[in-house]
Amino acid sequence: MKPHSVLALLLCGAALAAAPAVALAQVSAFKAPRTAFGQPDLQGIWTNATITPLERAATYGARGVHTPQEVATLEGETSARVAASLAPSTDLDQKEIKTCEVRGFSGVDCGYNAFWVDPGTKIMRMGAEPRTSIINSTADGRLPTLTAAGQARGAERAKNRASGRSFEGPEGLSLGERCILSFSSSAGPPMLPLLYNNTYQIVQTPEAVMILVEMVHDTRIIRLTDRHGPTGVRQWMGDSIGRWEGDTLVVETVNLRREQSFRGASEAVKVTERFTRINPGQIRYAFTIDDPATFTQAWGGELSMNATKGPLYEYACHEGNHGMVGILGGARVQEKDTGKVTAAAAEEEG
Repeated sequence: MKPHSVLALLLCGAALAAAPAVALAQVSAFKAPRTAFGQPDLQGIWTNATITPLERAATYGARGVHTPQEVATLEGETSARVAASLAPSTDLDQKEIKTCEVRGFSGVDCGYNAFWVDPGTKIMRMGAEPRTSIINSTADGRLPTLTAAGQARGAERAKNRASGRSFEGPEGLSLGERCILSFSSSAGPPMLPLLYNNTYQIVQTPEAVMILVEMVHDTRIIRLTDRHGPTGVRQWMGDSIGRWEGDTLVVETVNLRREQSFRGASEAVKVTERFTRINPGQIRYAFTIDDPATFTQAWGGELSMNATKGPLYEYACHEGNHGMVGILGGARVQEKDTGKVTAAAAEEEG
């Protein structure tokens, strides 16, 4: 960022200080529409695509709101990168195969090029505020420290990956690779943006709220009741119950399956979400993660769900696809080439 004059810094600081008050005034003046049965209306098709990261970059310190110049720079760089990645390729080996035109992928991981992804091009704005991170519960906008138990579980997962145990069978691969649930935490809870397919459809009835997730066509059913199901029954996306607090839908989810561990969370995790319609085209989505077995403190954040045109198209993913066969077949070939045979493979051969 270029140096500012003292006057420019003072004006910028004053504008940032005033922004929350302006945003709050705009939110408080809005009255959410009602459904035919009297509930605040959250229905519609929404997207949470954004270039704002979950954790805040260290350069921003405790500052949760971008300056206008930062927004212009970040969004400008993103637009330029998208335009460049969509331009006709002149060197397939160098441009597409080695870098995939998608950040974070290279070499044999180039399953996608820029045509297939849509992570968003804008900084996330909550009302009028352009946020520096989704997490807002900690001073630095970053995840809290893991407990000793949380660190031990993380070390065990890393050990399994390094040893190749993750490729012993389909159960060791991610839920997304198995087409069971969305990649990352798109379906939630919490519902967070990822590389593509960041669209949701909300439908309400007097007794329940349904959220159809574009990614892997997951469907969340939030029962409007005060009673959870049996603790011994664990479901994909957990057991979600909801209640209305004024214009806010408060959702509490427990009993998530062990395989659906968000950021290393334990089976005892409780996720609380809040959906509030703050203007005609935006829902404020807030979440809190409470898991003393993993994190040294409860933490959370918020992001905007912005109205978008529909309809949602089916994400045609199915378990047992040819990609799974290729992944596991490649692992067996690698074992033969390196002389390393997994315990499962040795038992099968013996």
